[in-house]
Amino acid sequence: MSNPTTITALPGQPYIDIIREHDAPRELVFRAYTDPELVVQWLGPRRLVMELGEYDARDGGSWSYVHRDDDGTGYAFRGVFHSVQEPESITQTFEFAGAPGQVSIETVTFEDLGNGRTRCSGHSVYPSVGARDGMVQSGMEGGVNEGNERLDELLARLAS
Repeated sequence: MSNPTTITALPGQPYIDIIREHDAPRELVFRAYTDPELVVQWLGPRRLVMELGEYDARDGGSWSYVHRDDDGTGYAFRGVFHSVQEPESITQTFEFAGAPGQVSIETVTFEDLGNGRTRCSGHSVYPSVGARDGMVQSGMEGGVNEGNERLDELLARLAS
C-alpha cells in the first residue's frame, strides 16, 4: 500500500510540517529512524548514495552524512539529537552545509494507529521565513517523498 506524504509550508511562516503514515508498527518505524544501518537504506532520493559520518541517536548525540550523486558531487548535512524518546519522538537540529548557519529544529512524533500502522508527524522550525523558503525551493519535497517510499519498502522487508 502506498501512503501519501503531506508537506505543508504556509506562506509567511518559518515552519514545514510533514505527515506520513506507514504500514508498520511504531517500534519498527522508530528503529528505522534511529538505527544507522537502516537510516542509510532509506533516507533521501534513490539516485544519491549516503555516506554516513556518524549517527548517535541519543540525547546529545551527533549525526552527519553526505549524499553523493553519480558524478561525485556531495551534499553534506549535520545535526545534534536533543531528545530521543523511544518510541514516541525525536527532536534534533538539521543543517545543510550548502546553507551554513541556517539551522532548523525538527521534531518527529511516532503515533501508534493500531493494526500495525504508524503516523509520523514532523515539524521543522527555521530561523526565518527566507530560510524555510530556501529549503522548500531546494527540491526537498522530492527527496522527502522518495525517502518515504524507500522507508516503506524497507519496513516491508523488515516485517517479513
